[in-house]
Amino acid sequence: MIPMTQAATTIFPVILPVADADQRLSGRDKVKALSRLARSALMISCEKSGLHLDTFPKSEKGVPLPVDGVHWSLTHKSGRVGGVASLSPVGMDLETIRPVNDALPAKVANDEEWQLAGGDRQRVFFRFWTAKEAVLKAVGKGMAGLSRCRVVAIADDTHMTLAYDHTPWPVVHFWFDGHVAALTARHVSVTWTLV
Repeated sequence: MIPMTQAATTIFPVILPVADADQRLSGRDKVKALSRLARSALMISCEKSGLHLDTFPKSEKGVPLPVDGVHWSLTHKSGRVGGVASLSPVGMDLETIRPVNDALPAKVANDEEWQLAGGDRQRVFFRFWTAKEAVLKAVGKGMAGLSRCRVVAIADDTHMTLAYDHTPWPVVHFWFDGHVAALTARHVSVTWTLV
C-alpha cells in the first residue's frame, strides 16, 4: 500500500441497480439509460463528498476531464452502474463475475502477476481486470495502456497496488452480489455506497 503522505480524504463511490426496463433496452437507448443512471450515482457521490459537478466534459478520446478540481469516473454494466467524485485523479470499474474465455487471463496479466495471487483464478481475473481498468481511467488512458499497468502487490482480498509506468496506484475492491468493483485514488479513504 502507498503510505499516506497527507491527511486522508474520504471519497464515496456509489453503485446503483439498473431497473429491469432499462436492462431490456438495446443499442444507443441502453447506453443512454446506463450513462444517465451512472451520472445519478456520481451526483450522489458528489453530495456525500460535499463536491459539485454540473457538467461532465470529456477529451476527444472520451476521457473525463476534471471540473474546478473535481475528478470523476463512471462505470456501467447491464445490471449495475457506478460513479465517484474526488479531489484527486480517480478511476472506478465494476464487473459481473462470470466465466471467461481461457485465453483472456494471459492478456490481462503476466506470469509474475499471476504468481502474486492465489485462489479462484476466475475471481482473481476479475480483480485484476477491474483494478487495471480503474487505474487506466485514473491516468486518462484507454486499454492501449494495459501493457504499462502491472499488479505489484496484493495486501488482502480488498487491497492491492498496481504500477502504471512505475508510479504506484492503490486499489480498493468491493465484492457484492456476484460483482466486484474497483476504485483507485491516492491518499484517500473509501466508503462504498451500494443502493
